[in-house]
Amino acid sequence: MDKKWLPLTITLGVAGVAVVAASVWPDNKETPPLPQSLCHGALSRETAGLIDDGKGGEVSAEEWESKGKSSDYVFKACSVLRANPDNDYPRGVYKLLIMDTRSAPYTKKGSVPLGPGFTGWALPHKAEVTLPAGCAAGMGSNSPYISVSLEVPSQDEERLTRLEQKRPVDPDTALRNNATVMRKVATRLAERYDCAD
Repeated sequence: MDKKWLPLTITLGVAGVAVVAASVWPDNKETPPLPQSLCHGALSRETAGLIDDGKGGEVSAEEWESKGKSSDYVFKACSVLRANPDNDYPRGVYKLLIMDTRSAPYTKKGSVPLGPGFTGWALPHKAEVTLPAGCAAGMGSNSPYISVSLEVPSQDEERLTRLEQKRPVDPDTALRNNATVMRKVATRLAERYDCAD
């Protein structure tokens, strides 16, 4: 080989090894961005994180839905999860159910109302909101109402007593967070299905 080409050959060889090494051992593997809309569009990531079981962790969600045998039935469900620092299995923190109903809105005994402009109530471990009129038709249901219910097992006093556990979050904070989440859920779904009052 002509000596004048030797430096170029060495340089190309080193560059080739560097490319192979980079492809075998990626330095900064990019992770896909986290979804900003959870639970069939009912929650933003920020809102989903308001309800906690006191242990923190990255928020994610598992969603499912059922149309039933006809197309005039709405049932959407979602479990909001939190990452565990010591294993790869997230833990369930709360559930959100979106469903049509023929029952008129009601108020649960001992609950607090969600506030002006919202039909619903909240407790530290449960909450419910009825979407504005017109949402049922917009979501494909023949029922007069769409209700969204929230269940937070970590705040259920009967369950905690049975398991001999303490509340992870004080009741006033849990109540306030549940009410905030339900107001946001009602607002987002009404906007999404164009049925706001």
